[in-house]
Amino acid sequence: MKKILIVEDQQGMRRSLELLFRKEGFAVRSAADGPQALAIAGEFPPDVVVSDLRLDGMSGIELLPEIKRLAPRCEVILMTAYGTIDSAVEAMRLGAFDYVTKPFKKLEIMLRVRRALEKCALVAEVGQLREEIDAQHRVPFPAASPAMRAVLERIRQIAHTRLTVLITGETGTGKSMLARHIHQHSPRAGARFVAVNCAALPEPLLESELFGHTKGAFTGATQGRKGLIEEAHGGTLFLDEIGTLPLGLQSKLLGVLQEREIRRVGANDVMPVDVRFIAATNADLEAAVARGEFREDLYYRLNVARLALPPLRDRREDIPVLAAHFLAQQHRAGARAERLDSRAQELLLAYAYPGNVRELQNAIEWAAAVARTDTVQPEDLPDEIREPRAGEFSAVPQQAPRPLDQYERELILESIARNRGNLTRAAKALGIGRTTLWRRMREYNIGK
Repeated sequence: MKKILIVEDQQGMRRSLELLFRKEGFAVRSAADGPQALAIAGEFPPDVVVSDLRLDGMSGIELLPEIKRLAPRCEVILMTAYGTIDSAVEAMRLGAFDYVTKPFKKLEIMLRVRRALEKCALVAEVGQLREEIDAQHRVPFPAASPAMRAVLERIRQIAHTRLTVLITGETGTGKSMLARHIHQHSPRAGARFVAVNCAALPEPLLESELFGHTKGAFTGATQGRKGLIEEAHGGTLFLDEIGTLPLGLQSKLLGVLQEREIRRVGANDVMPVDVRFIAATNADLEAAVARGEFREDLYYRLNVARLALPPLRDRREDIPVLAAHFLAQQHRAGARAERLDSRAQELLLAYAYPGNVRELQNAIEWAAAVARTDTVQPEDLPDEIREPRAGEFSAVPQQAPRPLDQYERELILESIARNRGNLTRAAKALGIGRTTLWRRMREYNIGK
């Protein structure tokens, strides 16, 4: 029920407005002066205030900002028998929604109140949409699994810091998306996010790409050029596939991380740089260190804040929420489909996703594009999901979705078995703390 507060020192007018608004179905309170109105507004936050302009002690214009302070989203309509252009302009400048001159007809005041309520509803809707957009920006993608929720919580803790971040995980798990998300929620968000794929270029070109070069540094260097590290000054540099970085460049990158300064190829002088480094890899860097393929000192310089992204097949409870998220994106972009048939969801849950989240996203984009109704049917899904090759992609029997706690229990059991009963390693693999793992084990009656 919408709430109306009447502020009017003439008892007859006040009583008449009370009866009018109550008859229209509003909750109504009234006051004879400004202080009384403010006291009421503190316990009865109004949607609309209808106030006389001339009141004893505190005028309607003086009351206006005080009412707005107590109820920021309310709209104020001022009424007076002494209407002047100056007072109307002043009232609107201070935030009044409307201004009506006495005497007025009941239909006129009711029309203005309803218009004010429409504005209130519109403002509330815009506020809700902004909150939803902010929420989408705070979380790069939805997660139901404990492992991914732990990752997202860790991102929330480290995003505002200067810490170097190492993101590990299979191809397609969302490493680059998380790197950009960390930058967007850091104090460096207003500066550049520069990404480079370390596997995309041969060593000589990659060195020039990262560090820049001076004129004449090598054949073809007809002019000096900034490197990507220098371009990222004040912002974030994302080094994707860091495990492929040649040993020679590993040494130079280590120097940058230690000294926070660079030397362009062919230059004698160094220049300071203020860059946050985020690296990502789908390789086992510890094994690469053991083989002598990756510098141990660089590994520890990069591995300050570690984010380990589990493959999608190991967090199957995320499949339904991610599928719904991607389908909603496609629907907002103009696709007809906006929901999943239960049989289509069964097929999505049964698939093993060698391409991880990226493959699921591609599958949903395809299904949304070819769906002939507002519901994605099994036949709308890509062939490899509808008919996975025997023994290769099928992860679980095609069956109705199970409760999320059943998935979680199976994930815990699998992790404990894979780590031969070592709960510390099992908890780390799940992306949760050992205490959390113990609590989950008690909840699910799992013995060591």
